[in-house]
Amino acid sequence: MAIVTGVFKSRSEGEQAVNDLRAANVEADHIGFLTPEMTEAELEARARITDSERPGLGKAMGAVVGGALGTAGGATLGAAAASLLVPGVGPVIAAGVLGAALLGVGGAATGAVAGEATEEFLGEGLPHEDLFVYEDALRKGHSVVVAKVDGGDESRTKEIMQRHRSLDVDELTDNWWQEHQNAERTSYQAQGGDFDRDEESYRRGFQAALHGKYRGKPFDEVQQELRNSYDEQQLDSAFRQGYERGRRYQVTVVESYKA
Repeated sequence: MAIVTGVFKSRSEGEQAVNDLRAANVEADHIGFLTPEMTEAELEARARITDSERPGLGKAMGAVVGGALGTAGGATLGAAAASLLVPGVGPVIAAGVLGAALLGVGGAATGAVAGEATEEFLGEGLPHEDLFVYEDALRKGHSVVVAKVDGGDESRTKEIMQRHRSLDVDELTDNWWQEHQNAERTSYQAQGGDFDRDEESYRRGFQAALHGKYRGKPFDEVQQELRNSYDEQQLDSAFRQGYERGRRYQVTVVESYKA
């Protein structure tokens, strides 16, 4: 199976992508839709409450709005929709199992702890290394669609996302880093480091701290796990300094949003 994601500037573009994925016979349970929360009036007007909520899904998704067909703005997903308060992001509508899991499995969403059934269904492969990119996109008012498809359908799924003007995730990641680059350069050089020489390793560590698996955890606590993803040379002092700065960044984002 392959995971394909798309970030869309508008909610309507994301909804259209979801509807085209369903028209292409991608199962509703294999599609997730995330968007900054609609008003209560919008949600009530658009959500048709049913008795078809997936067993255990409400617990996995947190504050359940209700079983929904046509939940978020007309995006047809035969699963529950939840309103999640994501620290550092704010209220988010998560429709579909994948929508909940993207923010929930990594512990990012308050009250959204994925249940065993959901986790077994998902398996490995959700792009939690890009979680911070999706969170940043949601803060900026964008919407996110994630689809789990057979490998042979990956190209078609990407084409559907692109047809509705999905943004390039690598470009979004680079733009996000550029927004923080000068501040990180100043911080690193204040400690006597050569940022131009060490930026790649520093950035790698910074972003590792924002991974759903590691966020909020001290470097020493996850060092052994990190060795499974990086070789020993990559876990150098620049990586570690970047990791610690990434941890501080996450705390700052959450606290500034509360303020």
